[in-house]
Formats: sequence, structure tokens, C-alpha cells
Amino acid sequence: MKRRNWLKNAGLAAGSVLATSFPKNLSSEEARVALKVAHITDVHITSQAVPRFQACLQEIVKKHKVDFFLNGGDSIMAADYADITRDRVMELWTAWDKGIEVVQDYEIYSCLGNHDMWWAAPDRQDEMYGKDYVVKRLGISNRYYSFDKEGWHFIILDGNNEGISLDEEQFIWLKDDLANLPSNTPTVLMSHYPGMGVAPHFVGGMHSDYKKLKSLFWEHKDKVKAFLSGHNHLDDYAKYNGVQYCCNGAMSGFWWGEGDKESAGKGYYLETPPGYAILTLYKDGTFENEYIPHSY
Repeated sequence: MKRRNWLKNAGLAAGSVLATSFPKNLSSEEARVALKVAHITDVHITSQAVPRFQACLQEIVKKHKVDFFLNGGDSIMAADYADITRDRVMELWTAWDKGIEVVQDYEIYSCLGNHDMWWAAPDRQDEMYGKDYVVKRLGISNRYYSFDKEGWHFIILDGNNEGISLDEEQFIWLKDDLANLPSNTPTVLMSHYPGMGVAPHFVGGMHSDYKKLKSLFWEHKDKVKAFLSGHNHLDDYAKYNGVQYCCNGAMSGFWWGEGDKESAGKGYYLETPPGYAILTLYKDGTFENEYIPHSY
């Protein structure tokens, strides 16, 4: 019997026991909530976009009262092209710092996007070269890591490796991280790239190691609940083996631009408007993911 059904039946049998166990001034639905989390991705910040980015963040905290943020990468417009200068990279990261000032009281857990790294540095010893600098600028502990909040486990991955995949060191770490969790620990994973989906069939950009990942998730089907991503700027959901794969569009939409002939509306990429997602994570290990368009 599913746990939610068991609770329902238990409540019927026990009269008002469950009803009186909820905190005062909270509905039964609110009392079930463990966390509310904002998933923002593909911000692609520029100096010009800072006011719009800040308006989005302020809407999130005022309207949705989230506990923290998950940032899915491509935080800055683009540092990865061959002609990008040091000054341009610094300009973009300064814009990012300015943008997130309005949520300085909130934790932001980020992953690396393909456009975040500066590969055109003079040499690999340059402090701004590659992934280590991005880790530093985002204020995260490593290019991949995990943490726990209110009974939920979160795993942040780095898919910026050959063929869009986890390197072997990271995959071994992921296997160990999942194996060391107690049974039935609800877990959310986040990568910049989709782990599975519909949209990658026509725009590409999915993890090439998806078969390894889905097999690993099957081993831990009592734990793995969701796989969050961005990269494709598309609102795309696919469920396989009990795991919900959520590609949550892009805060920048069409890179803060008007769009093109394939855009379904102003600022859209194809049929997806600019937006962000709100995850409601429940104490029973279930969750809801809602993509919310914005008009900034």
C-alpha cells in the first residue's frame, strides 16, 4: 500500500489524531510541505539584463516564499567562445554578483553550465581558466557535490565533460553518494544538461551517458525522484522508471532578446517563454514541479 494511502486510512481509523498533529494556523496541505525551492537556469546574465534578472528574483521570493535557490548553470551570457577577453569575463561575473544582491539572504546552490567557463585564457595556470574559477565565482564547494535539507537529499552534477557526461571520478562518487543514503531518502539531482527528455530529440544537448545514469537510478529507485536541468531553454518533462526529468526552460528565454521567426511569442525560445520553476517538496517524498513564465 502506498504511504499516502496508508496515512489516509490511518487518519480515518484514528479519528482526529492526524488533524490535531498539524502546526497551528497551517492547513493540512501546508503542513505536508518540507521545502519550497526555486529552480532558475540559463540566466545568461549581461550588464544590461541585471534589472530584469533582479525583478525575476524579487518576484520569486515575494510571491513564492522559497527556502533556497537551485541555479542550473549558464549563469553568464558566454565566456566559452574563442574571442572572449578577460575584461568581458570580468564584466559578466560582476553583473552576476550585482544581480544576486537582491537575494543575498538566500542560499544558492549552483552547477556549471557550458557557457560559464573561460577556455581562452592565456594558459591553464591562469586563475580565471576553466572550471575552478567558476566554482569560486559561484561560491560552491566543488564542481559536483551534495547536501541535505529537511529530509531531502540534493546532488549537483557537472556534465561538462567529453560528450556531455560524467567523468569516471564523478560517476564513482555519485554511485557512492547514492549507496550511502538510507533507504527511501528522497533525492533530487541537478545537471545543466537533461538526463533524458523529449526536446533533445530535436535540439540535442542531452547527457550521452543517460543509459548509465538511468541504470544507476533504477538501482536506487526508492530514492531518486527528480532530475532537474536546463541548457535547452525549453519546458520539457519526461518520466521514466519513476524518475521525473524536468528541463525547466530558461530565465533568459531567448537570451533576453525578442526572439526569432520560430519564437511563439516575445522572448520565447521556440514554444517556451522565459521563466523559472518552483518545486514543492513534501515530507512523504513526493514533489511538484511548476514552470512559471515571467514577463520581465
